[in-house]
Amino acid sequence: MLPTVGELLQLPAFADGMPEVLVGEQALEAPVRWVHVSDSAGVARMLEGGELLLSTGSGWPEEPVGLSAFIAGLVEAGLSGLVLELGSHYHYVPAVVVQAAATHGLALVALHREVKFVTLTQAVHSRIISEQTSALRALDELHELFTALSLRGSPADYIVRQLGHALRSTVVLENLAHEVVALELGGENEEDVLTRWEPRSRLAHRATEQRSALGQAARSPEDWLIVPVEARGIRWGSLVALPGPPHPAGRANVLEQGAIALAFGRLGDAARETDEWTRLGQQRLVDELLEGRFGARGAAAARVEAAGLPIEGRTLVGLAVTGAGAAGPAVVAAAREQGAAALAAAHGETTIAMLSLPGATRFDEPVATRFARDLARLSGAEAERVVVHVGGPARDLPTLLTAVQEALELSRSRPPRQRGPLVKRVDDRPLARLVTALRDDHRLQEHSERMLAPLIEYDLQRGGDLLQVLGAALAHPGNRTAAASASHLSRSVFYQRIALISDLLGADLDDGETLTALHLALLAREAGTGR
Repeated sequence: MLPTVGELLQLPAFADGMPEVLVGEQALEAPVRWVHVSDSAGVARMLEGGELLLSTGSGWPEEPVGLSAFIAGLVEAGLSGLVLELGSHYHYVPAVVVQAAATHGLALVALHREVKFVTLTQAVHSRIISEQTSALRALDELHELFTALSLRGSPADYIVRQLGHALRSTVVLENLAHEVVALELGGENEEDVLTRWEPRSRLAHRATEQRSALGQAARSPEDWLIVPVEARGIRWGSLVALPGPPHPAGRANVLEQGAIALAFGRLGDAARETDEWTRLGQQRLVDELLEGRFGARGAAAARVEAAGLPIEGRTLVGLAVTGAGAAGPAVVAAAREQGAAALAAAHGETTIAMLSLPGATRFDEPVATRFARDLARLSGAEAERVVVHVGGPARDLPTLLTAVQEALELSRSRPPRQRGPLVKRVDDRPLARLVTALRDDHRLQEHSERMLAPLIEYDLQRGGDLLQVLGAALAHPGNRTAAASASHLSRSVFYQRIALISDLLGADLDDGETLTALHLALLAREAGTGR
């Protein structure tokens, strides 16, 4: 990082000369790479650009036209700033010099007191060399860090986190659709950062491309810093750093080191023919939402929308999918064929998903059946093994999360005997839906423990299967033959188990109210243990 003209004027060595800025503002932001001392009228041809010129003006042209041309020549040579010492030759800065400097945007400073130019030169060069040394040291440390992350195969979110810590600002990894894949907040409010992320990101990209075409750097600290993540000519996304403090190695250099580490990871993903960014990003987001690891609802909704799942004015559906090969990427692809956006994540052997369809679209039986068939086709799974479990209606993010929980609980029920692909709805099982809504109520948990305690204790002590047998009996009320078959027991052994359960519970298993209470208790236990 090079110091600017304005920063160098703050050095104590300049203070001794009583500096007065005659042309400043944006001109003071010009970086200075070296100091040159000369009074020659032909000094422009000795410059290479980026210098700060110290002069008494003794050799400058006398005529106003010549002075104006002299300043224009300095600007054309790339001069960063001009410091004129008054007293020995000029007692004031000629108006034509001030006007020419202002016209060309050249920083112009007058020193009202004599000062040794060698002192100024030494001070500026020490500052430049010191900062360059610090920059090289910091860049070397960054290179070592991100090389290690690349070799370890660190996931994208961890690399983004390290970038956020290094830059002390918010860093976002987005894909080519401007969907947020990973995020590290630098102290900003998450909702403020992510609300309307896609259109804001597109505008920032456009501004960056325009500056790049003109060969310009960021115009102000408020500009977003954007670095592409690409390798072998393939661009996979971008790293975006929101405004933050300067970094010794340069903020762009830091972001570029992170982009290289991410590109190495994507090359590995390409070899495996998987999109780890999408999979891991969605997995982490869905896990956090279901576990309640988010603050305000607005922030969570903004995070979901930034990940590519619109909420407002949409039809929202919570799903749980079971079946061989029915993984997240296949679920997302099947949803897209129905015109829906989707987030999907693994939950054990089940895939849970959140779907967002255009507002007028309903996830009715024809749409759900097409989705299930497309999923079976895309996942390569046998059609009869794919089951799509659908939660209740949702209107916003909280109710969508409830619908996902309902679908997940429904997926834990015994698998259907019909051939698939199948669609099962929580609306068809009102008792299971009630248990899902009350799963954290201590009274429901106490009811489950009280009703089932004798069977739980028996199974633990003897390695029994009474809970499983009870579940089969409740799943096939009035049909003991089907219940015995579901338990993989002969009818005689099944009847013995039922008699033992009745004795242990001291209950009549032919009584409807007792069966309902036991069913509620068993559903509550399954919801609590995740089985």
